[in-house]
Amino acid sequence: MDVQDCIIIGGGPAGLNAAVVLGRCRRKVLVFDVGEYRNKASHGMHNYLTRDDIVPKEFIKICHQELEKYSVQLLRKKIVKAEKDGDGMFIAKDEEGRTYSSRKLLVATGLTDNIPDIPGFKEFYGKSVFHCPYCDGWEIRDKKIGVYARNKNGSELALSLKGWSDSVVLFTDGKNKIKPAEKEQLDALGIPVIQHQINRLEGKDGQIQKVIFSNGEQIDCDALFFVNGYKQQCDLAETFGCEISKKGVVITNRFQQTNIEGLYVAGDAAKDMHFVVVAAAEGAKAGVIINKELQKEIVQKLIKKPQQPQVSLKHIPAK
Repeated sequence: MDVQDCIIIGGGPAGLNAAVVLGRCRRKVLVFDVGEYRNKASHGMHNYLTRDDIVPKEFIKICHQELEKYSVQLLRKKIVKAEKDGDGMFIAKDEEGRTYSSRKLLVATGLTDNIPDIPGFKEFYGKSVFHCPYCDGWEIRDKKIGVYARNKNGSELALSLKGWSDSVVLFTDGKNKIKPAEKEQLDALGIPVIQHQINRLEGKDGQIQKVIFSNGEQIDCDALFFVNGYKQQCDLAETFGCEISKKGVVITNRFQQTNIEGLYVAGDAAKDMHFVVVAAAEGAKAGVIINKELQKEIVQKLIKKPQQPQVSLKHIPAK
């Protein structure tokens, strides 16, 4: 079996940036990517210098072109199982049963949002329904903004959105999880709380226009942000026994190292702000540390290896 220096599972900004760093270090790198990205439906990426408004698909295309010159191998296959053998090597198996071996493993599979099961949500998601005001707030400034929060507390998100628009309303979809102190803050900023159960979202061409309630009432809405949690794209890190936070992300140190030696996690799957630029930065950090760890291991092997006695010149017979 051909042994890689590092296998990277996940081809988003974190995984690809780590691949570039390791490729430039002349490491043997294998990236697995099935094309499932959290921002796949987005109309454009933001908060990334030189890449403002770029469509995620175009961003990934540019990344793949850059990988080619560093001889990074990219496979469009899904890894269904990964484990660590008795020699400390990582063994990954794809959906076809083929296995791959590496000295280090980086999981960068990201997260997926829990989209509410309400008609219209999936259709408008990424176009006029969002989860991050820092990513999409500028584009809907001064418009009528709604905040959906049924199973989570949406007060903080609603309050933050007042920075982008004076017209913000909070929908709790039949539940009331607003604490008195939070209600006081919402009232102070003129943010109404509507507890009616939502029946559906209406609009056309990806643009939400109305929120329709089960009692027949409706309200105009130009953009909707939601708080409904998220989950890991895959459970590989968890199956290794990695520590998981209460929010469902993998706990790492500042070098993206997990509590499992040789296993790294970067991007949205790890703890940090969920920005593309942050994910890419985490991937770069992971790449550097992985390369340094590989260098250390080579030195340690040479130190433990019996040294050949050096031949002194004075012992060589003169011709």
